[in-house]
Amino acid sequence: MSSAALPARPPVSPAEGASPLVWLARLLLSAAVVGAVFLALGLAGAAAYELNFRGRIFPGVRAWGVDLSGLKPEEAALALTSAFTYPNNPAFLLSDGQAERSFTPADLGLTFDVGATVLAAYQVGRSGDILADWQAQYQTWHAGVEVAPVLVLDEARTQAVLEALAGETFQPAVEASLQAQGTAVIATPGRIGRRLDVPAVLAELRGHLARTEKAALLLPFVESVPLVLDASAQAEAARRLLSAPLVLTISAPYAGDPGPWTVAPEQLAALLRITRVADGVNGARFDVTLDPAGLHAVLDPLGEPLRREARDARFIFNDETRLLEVIQPALDARELDVEATIAAINAALPGGAHTVPLVFRTTPPAIPNDLTAAQLGITELVSEQYTSFRGSSAERLNNIQVAAARFHGLLVPPGATFSFAENIGDISLDSGFAEALIIYGGRTIRGVGGGVCQVSTTLFRAVWFGGYPIVERNAHAYRVGYYEQRTAAWQGPGLDAAVFTPLVDFKFQNDTPYWLLMETYFYPNAGQLVWKFYSTSDGRTVTTSGPVVENQVPAPEPEYEENPALAAGEIKQVDYAAEGADVTVTRTVMRAGAQINLGEAPLRTHYQPWRAVYEYGPGTEGIPTPTPEPTPTP
Repeated sequence: MSSAALPARPPVSPAEGASPLVWLARLLLSAAVVGAVFLALGLAGAAAYELNFRGRIFPGVRAWGVDLSGLKPEEAALALTSAFTYPNNPAFLLSDGQAERSFTPADLGLTFDVGATVLAAYQVGRSGDILADWQAQYQTWHAGVEVAPVLVLDEARTQAVLEALAGETFQPAVEASLQAQGTAVIATPGRIGRRLDVPAVLAELRGHLARTEKAALLLPFVESVPLVLDASAQAEAARRLLSAPLVLTISAPYAGDPGPWTVAPEQLAALLRITRVADGVNGARFDVTLDPAGLHAVLDPLGEPLRREARDARFIFNDETRLLEVIQPALDARELDVEATIAAINAALPGGAHTVPLVFRTTPPAIPNDLTAAQLGITELVSEQYTSFRGSSAERLNNIQVAAARFHGLLVPPGATFSFAENIGDISLDSGFAEALIIYGGRTIRGVGGGVCQVSTTLFRAVWFGGYPIVERNAHAYRVGYYEQRTAAWQGPGLDAAVFTPLVDFKFQNDTPYWLLMETYFYPNAGQLVWKFYSTSDGRTVTTSGPVVENQVPAPEPEYEENPALAAGEIKQVDYAAEGADVTVTRTVMRAGAQINLGEAPLRTHYQPWRAVYEYGPGTEGIPTPTPEPTPTP
């Protein structure tokens, strides 16, 4: 049987007969239709949202905490201007450690760009990218967005403000000062300079301004230290220097040395010198000293009075112990070292030491104290002679004693030539000599040192009879009775030696390999001067022949001279008669049976005849010839 067809209906599932692909297509078509509907609704809603806030800021936008939702730009600008007062409120307290200064951000060049800030708020959700803008609008509406205020920093103005602040806070470095006013010392301390570190302050402020922060800042400075910051130590040294007189002494004085010498504080103040000198790499200091030129003026005059020649030790030979004994210690040669003394003064005074020993350059003597007889080859008495001075005046006795003492204990080195004139030294009233009769200018007159020839004659005889070579010998102008008196080795004329320093000298040579020690002894009661030589004998012996006296000439007639200092009728003998003669004395020196050739000829002396001289006062009549007095001799 046939049936009628039923109208078709879409299958509700693949089980109902439709194929899976057809079903999936139909399902996707349905979803697309639904999505399109929703998209259209969304677009319409978004468009409506944007249209609703056209010319106004989207909801949820804030700036500096001010809600700008729905506000027109001019409304937002007004709201922000009223709310954002950071630039114009005090925000920074700057301290230099001495004073504080308050600044607003605007003072430092910070301004609020309200227009740019409002524009930034208005541009939220309006980039032109639809999807991005929808997302931004949704985020703003849902969670809100904070727009940072736009700030503009004029760093040129900030720099200018800080440079002005640098000028206000700048402190130049000040050096310490030190000066003396009379004996008062005035010291002023120095000060460390400072300069504001503008770049460092600018960098720190820039960060705080960018974060719209407030801050209290201790300003950083670059310090400059003066070369001399503190002069207190030098001031104290100067005060110590002027606190007492300077006393100059000799630490090891020689006999007869002068001193001490004192320089008053007022004099020291006039010599005070305060000098700034480099100290290390970058520093300086004050030197407190006395002016060297001023000290030279104090010390230079002392140089000559304090100069001393070296003095050899003097000895005597002890005949019992056969040892040398020091009778006069050696002394170094000494010369004032002015420069070293100035250095010593300037080193001592600032430390408070006001007694300063003078500094000397010294040179040891040729003959020190510690020489021994064995070292010198002195073992025995090798020559001894004496002369007689009986009848001498007190002044002549004084001169003999003073002169002889200058040779007591002297040493003559082997091979050396000894000079009487060089060793007797100064003959003057100041050195202990007196006026007595001397031969000068063809006359016997009173002069300083009369009697010294007694000493030179005694030395000459010790040399003669000791067998030593004679280098220089000068006889007296006329025969002198003192030197013709009998002694153990001699009687008569011919063995005298005259000296008149520095022109007329007596010299001999020590031609042995041993040192020669001389000793002199003055015996006033016996009327004798004794001269001894100590050395080591080389076996030489001396034989003397003579004197051979020839060509004797009587003394000339007396001479009379007027002397206004004498009274009328007063007559005074001032020179004495002596006959002239030629005298020859010969010596022979032998050793080990052979004659020693000393290169000398017989000793020949020509004595002049000498007239007596009388002085008389003006108005003396007749000029009688007085009986000649015994001849006093020099």
